[in-house]
Amino acid sequence: MTLKVKFSSMPADEQFKKGNVQKSLYVNDDENVCPECGSKLEMDSERAEVSCVRCGLVIDENIVDLGPEWRAFDHEQRDKRTRVGAPMTNTIHDRGLSTVIDWRNKDGQGRDIPVKNRAQLYRLRKWQRKIRVSGSGERNLAFALSEIDRYSSNLGLPRSVREDASLIYRRAVDRKLIRGRSIEGVVSASIYSACRRCNVPRTLDEIAGVSKVSKKDVGRTYRFLSRELNIKLAPTSPSEYVPRFASKIGLSSEAQSKAIKIIKKASELGLTSGKGPTGVAAAALYIASVLLGERKTQKDVAEVAGVTEVTIRNRYRELSEKLNDFDF
Repeated sequence: MTLKVKFSSMPADEQFKKGNVQKSLYVNDDENVCPECGSKLEMDSERAEVSCVRCGLVIDENIVDLGPEWRAFDHEQRDKRTRVGAPMTNTIHDRGLSTVIDWRNKDGQGRDIPVKNRAQLYRLRKWQRKIRVSGSGERNLAFALSEIDRYSSNLGLPRSVREDASLIYRRAVDRKLIRGRSIEGVVSASIYSACRRCNVPRTLDEIAGVSKVSKKDVGRTYRFLSRELNIKLAPTSPSEYVPRFASKIGLSSEAQSKAIKIIKKASELGLTSGKGPTGVAAAALYIASVLLGERKTQKDVAEVAGVTEVTIRNRYRELSEKLNDFDF
């Protein structure tokens, strides 16, 4: 990396105190650090410079702003001033690059199209829909991506998970892993993989509940995709399920924090090894509710977590015996 070195007239610490530099993280990996003192680099958007937080050494300057040259203060104003279309996305079979003829009979200026031209516009709209999806491969992909969007909506998944699930499905199609398997099964497995990669945990039961395949088939397809696409994922931590379960059952934030502390101490002692994360999370929430006087029945917690009351009792007994000496 070629360094354009320039020292600012004021130390960086004083600049931050006076508010002259806008703090926004530029890089934080080990390679891109200050060559003088080894501190992190931050970008000053007003001066278009990258400088060291500690010593003020300027690493780069005259950075080009790739954003728009206009400003907008509300959604309507942004729509009027923008001159580009929607960004590319993996959730559409053509990545959103094709043209769409709107169903409304309006022109680009918002005026009504004359009646004599509407028949021609109808034919254009019909042929545009036909040529947009050409071939069995594109039809398969278009249907699968629409299923990913539908399943994700039912599960309440964010946009990032939908994009990642669509990318995993596209990789499976490129590797010809779909042949001999149902589209719904591969879609469900892709969503499960994306959820684990994006740390938005959903159980196999939840995904099987919104799809047309069984939990066993989803798990089998997920293991097949993980092996063929070399997807390596760490086991899901029980603490990732705590906020969602606690919100559904109506426990306070204090109970969530206490349940996470219980899970953390249990993990340090090796009590969660080999145990289902949902069962451990449910037992920790049950213990936290008892300790804080927000008592919930084991049946209530079991219904929210998707486990049996027997599982909660077994995890509760194991955790209470080993963690009895710790003050939470």
